[in-house]
Amino acid sequence: MELKGNTILITGGGSGIGFALASRLAKNGNKVIICGRRAEQLAEAQKSCPELIPLQADISTAHGREELVSEIIQKYPDLNVVINNAGIQNRLPPLTEKQDWSKHEMEIATNLEAPMHLAMLFIPHLLGQRNPFIINVTSGLAFVPIYFLPTYCATKAALHSFTLTLRHQLKATPIKVVEIAPPAVNTDLGGKNLHNHGVDLNLFADHCMKHLEQGDEEFGYESSETRRLAVKQATDTIFKQMNP
Repeated sequence: MELKGNTILITGGGSGIGFALASRLAKNGNKVIICGRRAEQLAEAQKSCPELIPLQADISTAHGREELVSEIIQKYPDLNVVINNAGIQNRLPPLTEKQDWSKHEMEIATNLEAPMHLAMLFIPHLLGQRNPFIINVTSGLAFVPIYFLPTYCATKAALHSFTLTLRHQLKATPIKVVEIAPPAVNTDLGGKNLHNHGVDLNLFADHCMKHLEQGDEEFGYESSETRRLAVKQATDTIFKQMNP
C-alpha cells in the first residue's frame, strides 16, 4: 500500500488503535478523516494531531452510516481508503444470568453491521478511485475466542469471515481488502485499565504501518499472529477449494 497521498476515513479514529493509525497516516502525507460519536473525544484527537479532520457520526445505525457515506463522498470525493476500526467491547454477566440485550445489540451493530454496511456503501465510490483499499480491524479473538467476551468474539469472527469473502468478490477489481487482527493492546477498549497487560500501542501501530506498506493482506501481532497462523494454512486450502 502506498502510504502517502491518500484520503482516508478511519472509524473510531478518536482514540486507541484508530487514533494511533490516524496520526501516523496524517503525518505521513495523507488526508485523514476520523469519525466517532463523541465530539469531545474527536476534539482531543485533533488537538493532539492538528492534521486530522474530525467528523462526528454514529455508525451504529443504518441511517447514521448512510448519512456518513453521503457526507464523506460529497466533501471528500477523492476518498480512496476506508479503515473500519470502530469497536465496542462490553464486559457482561455470564450468559447463565439475565442479560441486557441492548449491550449485545450495540456490539453487533458497531463491530459487525457497521463495517459490513460501510463496505457495501463505499464500494461503488471506491471502484472509481486510485489505489482503493478497505481495511477491516478484527482481533486475535476472531480466530480463538475467550469465554467471557462471547458476543465480541463472535462479531470479530464474523468480520474475519466477511473480509475473506469480500476480498474474494473484489479480486477482479482495483479494491484491495486488508485485515488487521490486533492482540490485546494497551488501550481503553472495554474500560480503563482493563488492557494494561496488552502490548504497547505505539509498537503495534508501527507494526501495522510496516505491514501495510509491505502490502500484506492479513496480519496480526505476537499472540494474535500465533492464533491467526494456527488456523491459516488449513483454512486457506479449504477456502480455495470451495471458492475457485
